[in-house]
Amino acid sequence: MSSKKILKNALVSLSNKKHLLEIAQILLKKKINLLATGGTAKYLKNHNVPVIEIAEYTNFPEILNGRVKTMHPKIIAGILYRRDKDQKTIQSYDILPIDIVIVNFYPFDKIDIQKEYKIEEMIEKIDIGGPTLVRSAAKNYKDVIVIVNFFDFKLIFNSIENNYVSIEKRLYLANQAFLYTSRYEKSIEQYFTNENKFNEKNKKNLFPDQIKFQFVKKQNLRYGENQHQKSALYIKEHSLTPGTISSSYQVHGKKLSYNNISDADIALECVKEFYEPACVIVKHGNPCGVSEKTSLLKAYISAYKADPISAFGGIIAFNSIIDVKTAEEIIQRQFVEVIIAPEINHLSLEILKKKKNIRILITGKFKKNNEQIDFKRITNGLLVQEHDKSEIDIKKFNFVTKRLPTEKELQDAIFCWKIVKYIKSNAILYGLNKTTISIGSGQTSRVDATQLANLKAKDRGFDTTGAVMASDAFFPFRDGVDKATSIGIKCIIQPGGSIRDQEVIECANEYNIAMIFTQQRHFKH
Repeated sequence: MSSKKILKNALVSLSNKKHLLEIAQILLKKKINLLATGGTAKYLKNHNVPVIEIAEYTNFPEILNGRVKTMHPKIIAGILYRRDKDQKTIQSYDILPIDIVIVNFYPFDKIDIQKEYKIEEMIEKIDIGGPTLVRSAAKNYKDVIVIVNFFDFKLIFNSIENNYVSIEKRLYLANQAFLYTSRYEKSIEQYFTNENKFNEKNKKNLFPDQIKFQFVKKQNLRYGENQHQKSALYIKEHSLTPGTISSSYQVHGKKLSYNNISDADIALECVKEFYEPACVIVKHGNPCGVSEKTSLLKAYISAYKADPISAFGGIIAFNSIIDVKTAEEIIQRQFVEVIIAPEINHLSLEILKKKKNIRILITGKFKKNNEQIDFKRITNGLLVQEHDKSEIDIKKFNFVTKRLPTEKELQDAIFCWKIVKYIKSNAILYGLNKTTISIGSGQTSRVDATQLANLKAKDRGFDTTGAVMASDAFFPFRDGVDKATSIGIKCIIQPGGSIRDQEVIECANEYNIAMIFTQQRHFKH
């Protein structure tokens, strides 16, 4: 095979010259000739290392202030030519075979981001010749060895005998080379994205012509949505925000499953909506119990009591440190799959560890969610939308009925509105004293969602007199309000926007219900 041919010539062009002398000495010891670009050649000559400068070999100088150094047919052809096909062409043009390419780039991806550079300065730091050499060598890996980091150089050249490098090692080096060029191009792309002021003014840039995912695998999961499906968790590379499920670390329990991760993300993002101690319990993609109280223990007990049946085997998220009393209460009350919190004290952790299978995730301090877009996979396609970052602004509320909500009703309405966007549509939520009472989720009509909420409230034995109702979208007819008033709802918060809004408002007035229009819908599919 061609890989068994003797290695004669190496092209070396290093921006980072830290290991240059060691590389040169090893190559010369193995009787391999050195070609080098201007700066690399000068460095070697200053250390009395024999080297051929590329400009001398090509008889063409470096021009344009160094922009053009290696882009010459005698260099590129010397790398790319196929040893079993192109020998006559190479000989006819007196081209030197280049068997080894050792290159690292101008450090665009390692520039001190604290220092401000003009874009003109940054452009000059973009390596052109280096990536061309590396890609050429990697493409012709069967005949050319390409090395982009010193570790691989030592790995290869400390072990070779008779200058022979196996095809498997050559393929490995080619893979490393393309990975290196890919990351380099990504750093340049990211710089231009950040610098492009047009992006800030034109929201269409949220949706580029092509979407390239930059995710790395964090871990394999126990299984997918079902046991016969394999699954894994991938996370954003180099851009994780603390206080998320993606950046969390597991301190106890069984291996996580696909559903664990999905539900945990909903629970955590929902509990972040609250500033006072809060607890969110999620089951099968929907909150089933949520409460905000003066202590974490009270919040947990209230959230659990909101729907004990659904809470069984659920995912519990807290927005503050898990204390001993809360940990003890969880162990006594229920079977739980996952517990999530920004922190947990040592004693609480030891209590929860008594249940060996409980998965405990610690997220660290919550930070504002900077996600701009959401994705949903469809067959052979991808749906992309802006992230639902809606902030509650009472100034934008329309109070549309004769009776205004009391201060307490308004606070409960705001509490319910924070939660309803995490519930699958059609969604109806009843709440009282900053605790959910009953949730009707995932129904194909709004009146069915209302009926489901009514049935659950009745079945669980809740007194809904004076409770608040939240609807993720407008009421198309008055029937939802009729059903709500039958169980004592006194305040309704909804987006408004139906052609029958006036009919719905008049219905609320008939029952002396206060109604708030938020002018913003929260469908979740």
